[in-house]
Amino acid sequence: MAKKNFKNTSRLLLASAGIVSLSFLASEYLFRLAFKRVDYVPETSADKQKYADDYWRYVDWFKKVDKEHWTFTISGEKEDMSAYFIPAKDGSSDKSVIISHGYKGNGETMSNYAQMFYDMGFSVLLPDDRGHGESAGKYISFGWLDRLDYLRWLQKLIVRLGDKTKIVLFGVSMGASTVEMLSGEDLPPQVRCIIADCGYSSIDEELVFLLKHQYHLPKYPFYPFVSTINHHRLGYYLGDVSSVTQLKKNKLPIFFIHGEKDRFVPSYMALENYQAAQSAKDLWIVENASHAESFWVDPENYKRHVEHFLHHYYEPNAQVPKTVQ
Repeated sequence: MAKKNFKNTSRLLLASAGIVSLSFLASEYLFRLAFKRVDYVPETSADKQKYADDYWRYVDWFKKVDKEHWTFTISGEKEDMSAYFIPAKDGSSDKSVIISHGYKGNGETMSNYAQMFYDMGFSVLLPDDRGHGESAGKYISFGWLDRLDYLRWLQKLIVRLGDKTKIVLFGVSMGASTVEMLSGEDLPPQVRCIIADCGYSSIDEELVFLLKHQYHLPKYPFYPFVSTINHHRLGYYLGDVSSVTQLKKNKLPIFFIHGEKDRFVPSYMALENYQAAQSAKDLWIVENASHAESFWVDPENYKRHVEHFLHHYYEPNAQVPKTVQ
């Protein structure tokens, strides 16, 4: 009887060990799929293919416009961090913006927003985040390590434009979460306000959402394994990556934008971020817009909303435009 119980226990332990091993291997695969850098920009989602011609016109503008290539080094990496700086049309302009790109994108993919701000008289800085574009990094940090890099980009921008420059932080998708996370840091006084378009509230909440809706997998045991792998590779657990936590420390005016029909970063996360912010704030849920589609639905209306926010909080003495729709 004792031998039989021992055999049953041994089989149970072996089966359990096998399940744990398979779960870990699956989690390693998921980590590589989500966090490992790719040296190309994936094709956009099907719902945004109809904007392709317009998108490439903006990219063509970016490639032709006068710009400077900026870099700095980070410890532990052979390659540099990379960004492109576009000086304002008016060389005496004190307006500037740092634009943070989305997941597996780069600065060039933000050409439409860059031209929008450029036409509004801004100098524009377009960094490539870690693990993206021309920048260093084996893995994508989903904004957490990037926020520290942006502190260095801010200093370089201030050195280039002078202490009187007035800076807007702008980001879309992962870039929105990056500037939201950056908002909780000790920012220089030149930073005046933030605009965050369709950012997630935390990477653990976003990852669990995608596990369920894209991969049809439960949170356990995969999320803890992926978080542990990330801690081993990048030095932090996924629970550390929270826009909500950082926004509670933010003191700057912030404008949240989110597509009503976002199925990648659900719009309820915009409400979580909005509720977390204790500063002056505004929220625009864009009807019939999917993920990162708010600009493309109506570029002129998008620009009007941005200008309306900026006239209130970035240039409070300027004439406020007509009410936006």
